[in-house]
Amino acid sequence: MTRLTVAGLALVLGGALAIAACSPLRTFDAVMPKDGSSRKIASDIAYGEGPRRMLDVYAPVARSDRTLPMIVFFYGGSWADGTREGYHFAGRALAGQGFVTIVPDYRLVPEVRFPGFLEDCAGAVRWARKHAAQYGGDPDRIVLVGHSAGAYNAAMLALDPQWLGADRSAVRGFAGLAGPYDFLPLKGDVVERTFGAWPRADETQPIHYAAAGSPPTLLLHGGEDGTVWPKNSINLSRRLTAAGADSELKVYPKTGHVGIVTALAKPFRGDVPVLKDVADFAHRVTAR
Repeated sequence: MTRLTVAGLALVLGGALAIAACSPLRTFDAVMPKDGSSRKIASDIAYGEGPRRMLDVYAPVARSDRTLPMIVFFYGGSWADGTREGYHFAGRALAGQGFVTIVPDYRLVPEVRFPGFLEDCAGAVRWARKHAAQYGGDPDRIVLVGHSAGAYNAAMLALDPQWLGADRSAVRGFAGLAGPYDFLPLKGDVVERTFGAWPRADETQPIHYAAAGSPPTLLLHGGEDGTVWPKNSINLSRRLTAAGADSELKVYPKTGHVGIVTALAKPFRGDVPVLKDVADFAHRVTAR
């Protein structure tokens, strides 16, 4: 894609993405060139009951005799918006790096409040373990990746043992892009609507569960993120490190909240190395 084409896309999509913030990037996804080294190998697979409990599976085109590590990617949307149809670019990008990649939907507010969406995300991970061999994946080498509200979901599954139970042993790492992990007191319509009914607010916070036994963690954030402040990643990384856990933090100085996830798309990977950083981390923690 030429520089002119990228510039044109930025003009067409820039305003819409800025307004939409965490909303599903369907228009963006529709016009983005996808990785030729990967493909979608399964669509509309049910991991539970109802239309919001479905997922897609992506894999590298070149397959080997070895089982591949797996990534489960959770998109954002303020826990009230989003669809996997807007994230083919992310599924293809991650699969192109050598991972069987799963992108699930999950129930949203107002259909559910905390912790309903976490129950769904946990169900998707359990499905991934159970069906890994069918798609060439290794059920014992899973990395959870998420953006924004999806990074919150992934963090809770990785850090709080109650959600995955024994299946948590398969989670080799967690990579969060611009996630909210430390946002007490609950202020604003989004978080009050999503978490306000829970009687113990500290139990809604990923930072509350940081412990020595936490999986290795990579926290990526944009320095110009005005939607989810970088202090969320900074504070969680500090807490994990203080507890003796493996935590790495990277703040990209000139990147915003949406830019950190659109950087997974082919035309924008030169802006910030999000894909490389996630892939390098995921390969490291899943190495046999």
